[in-house]
Order: sequence, then C-alpha cells, then structure tokens
Amino acid sequence: MAQKIIGVVSSDKRDKTITVTVASRETHPLYRKQYTKTRKYTAHDEKNEAAAGDRVEIEACRPYSKTVSYNLVRIIEKGKGKIELKEEEVIPEKEAKMTEQRSEDAETQSVSPSSEAVRTDSDSEGGKV
Repeated sequence: MAQKIIGVVSSDKRDKTITVTVASRETHPLYRKQYTKTRKYTAHDEKNEAAAGDRVEIEACRPYSKTVSYNLVRIIEKGKGKIELKEEEVIPEKEAKMTEQRSEDAETQSVSPSSEAVRTDSDSEGGKV
C-alpha cells in the first residue's frame, strides 16, 4: 500500500502539478522542546482541480518527473478563497491619507523650531566663569 499524506496546497501555478505543505509537531529528543517541521511535496494533479488553500490527500506513486513522485487522491476540504482588493478604490484613499499626514507634519515642523536654533549666547556662556 502506498504512503498517504494529508496537507495543504501552497501552490497551484504549474500545469497539472501542485505543491503540498505538510506540517508536523515534533519533540526534540534531548531538550524536550516541541517545534513545527514543515515539508513540501510536489504532486501530480491531472484535472487541475486543486487550488491554493485546499486540504488534500496525496499518495506515493511512480515518478512523473524529477521532482514529482506523488499523486492527488482527493480534496478533503476546499479553501476559503482569496481576498482581492480593487486597486481603483484603495489608491485614492491611501493618497488622501498620505497628503493629510504630510500637511500635518509640515504644520508641526513650522510651529516648533529645533532646539539647536533656539540656543542663545547666554546659554553657552552660563557654564563658564
């Protein structure tokens, strides 16, 4: 029976190939500290049905290529999808906030002079006798 692995699809950009990330918790033998170990497997996806974020099951099979030695068995759970922001709406709001900040910064700099510019002759001579 072939080895079966459950993981999350981290990339589906290649044609008929997905990258599956598998995370496992392990304990260090000497220090008894737990840590997360992640491994990446490339798997063959014949129908291009898996998308990034999906939880999938893959199994070992004959090598399809130099790096691909796993095959997609099934999709356990679909991902939640990606959130995409509209560029037209975000950019004007961001520019408006930046212009407000620049005008506030300019006002605060013109009102309060730097400490070096305020120094007078009496301050520098006060310590000398």
